[in-house]
This record gives sequence, C-alpha cells and structure tokens, in this order.
Amino acid sequence: MPQHITTGQIDSLKLSWDKCIDWVRRDFLFKEECQLPAKVSVHPQGRDFITTMPCLLPAGMNRFGVKVVSRINGNVPALHSDLMLYDSANGQLLAIIDADRITTLRTAAVATLAIETLGRAGASVYAFVGLGNTGMATLECLLHRIGCTAGVEIRLKRYKDHAEKVARRLAPVYPEISFRIVETMEQLVEGADVVVSCITDADGLLIDSAERFAPGTLLVPVHTRGFQNCDTVFDKIVADDTEHVKSFRYFNEFRDFCELSDILSGKRPARISDNERIIAYNIGLGLHDVYFASQIYDIVNNNGGCVQ
Repeated sequence: MPQHITTGQIDSLKLSWDKCIDWVRRDFLFKEECQLPAKVSVHPQGRDFITTMPCLLPAGMNRFGVKVVSRINGNVPALHSDLMLYDSANGQLLAIIDADRITTLRTAAVATLAIETLGRAGASVYAFVGLGNTGMATLECLLHRIGCTAGVEIRLKRYKDHAEKVARRLAPVYPEISFRIVETMEQLVEGADVVVSCITDADGLLIDSAERFAPGTLLVPVHTRGFQNCDTVFDKIVADDTEHVKSFRYFNEFRDFCELSDILSGKRPARISDNERIIAYNIGLGLHDVYFASQIYDIVNNNGGCVQ
C-alpha cells in the first residue's frame, strides 16, 4: 500500500525557508534534465479549475510525480492539491501526499528567489496585495531572508482586517522594519521597488496604468491576475517556463523574455540596469512539487534526506 503523508507530518519537519529556497534553486538548475510536460487544466464552471502537473525528475533520482491542484470558488482555502509520488524505475506508487503545504512552501520560495535574483540593488520598499496563505508565506519567507533591517518598508494593501493582523503579528518580530497599510492599489505601487500580488482572482486590471510603476520596479504576480497592461511596456518578462506564458495575449509583444533558469545558470543577466522594470511570472512547476515531495518522502522514511 502506498504511504499517506499528511500536512501535519510535513509541518512537523519544520523545513526552513533557506532549505526551501535551496531546493527551488537546485530544481531550476536541473530543469532541462527533467521531463516536464505542460500542465493540463479543465474548468468545471466559471473561473474554477482543476490542473494536472506531472514531472519526471532527472535520471538517477528514479522519481516521478503528478500533482492535482484545484481552485473552486467558495472553498477555504481556495486552492487544494494532492500529489502521487512514484518510483520511476519500477512504476511503484510510493506515497499519496497532501500537497497544500508543499504548494505554499515552494511558491513562497520561488517568489522570494525571484525577488532576490531580479530585484534592483538597494531595494527597500516591498508592496503586497493578497494576504492569504500564499501571500503570508511569501512575506514570511522574504522577511526571513531580509532579516531585521532598518530602512525597509513592507507596504500592505488593506482588505478586511488581513493587513492589520499581519502587521500586528510581524511588527514585534521585525522591530526595525516599517509596516504601512494603504487603501488603494495606486498607493500600494507608488515608489515601490517590488510589488507582489498573491490574489487568486481578479475581475479586470488591478492598476489602471503601467506608468504608475516606478523605474526599476519588479512585479511578481504570483497568480498572474490583473497586470496584463504591463506585459508590453515593462522591459523584461521572466517566467519559470516558456510554455506557461506562450498562450498569454501579449506574449509576442514582450520586449524581452527569458526563463528564470537561464538567469540562475548564468546564460542571461538578471538586469541590465537598476531602472529596468521586470515582471516575474512564476506560474508553478510540477518540478518543484515533485522534488519537494521526493525530499520529504526520503526524510520521513530516513532514506538519506535531511533538513538543514
């Protein structure tokens, strides 16, 4: 019988943010050695989706996995996922893994890696809209990497009481950092060095003009919604996978395009200037999910995995 690895078991491992970022960086660097078919989505109703994400890890790892992730309107949380992990040498199903935590960890780690890689020198104002599970994880991961640094401002878009709760929770942990709550998207992006959006749905554009983004801005739309008017005017678009953005309406009008793996491997520069405005479309790779699942499986079963 395949093993069932629960969210509680994953939480008990206390995976560090540094380890998660190390894992996603490593994944990007061996991406070309994987078999990574394009994800397939079906749409039961409206904007709801159920997406299948397969990946065969590089030869020698002997691991294949497939994650099934859904977003159904009204569910809490909105996103849910499960992952089946196989031994690719013999086809044996090793484990069925509750993948919600994996999704959150790898998404936050990839967003933070993108910020570290693509953000301009001296960045100090980080703006966040959407403070659900993914938004909170990304903010916590980023703050872990920044540390308690004087002069840094975390700007939060007000929605219900989410921003206030986040500020109350994190301000005592990072007393040198300023937490500022704003009412509008215009206030959020004005003068921001990095803008992170973790909203899962948007009806139309979130900001009326791309010109509201300052020179040097890095825009990280984790769920891609609401910023299509920036696609043709920002200087560079960086994606986790070309297949993920080929169907975008303005793909053929991108001014410059590359994959994040090209930058991490040194094939392309991260920036050509501190004034370059960049969008990071990291839509989510089954590669990260399967690699995380494989590492977690080995740690749980003491198969040589380790948490550092």
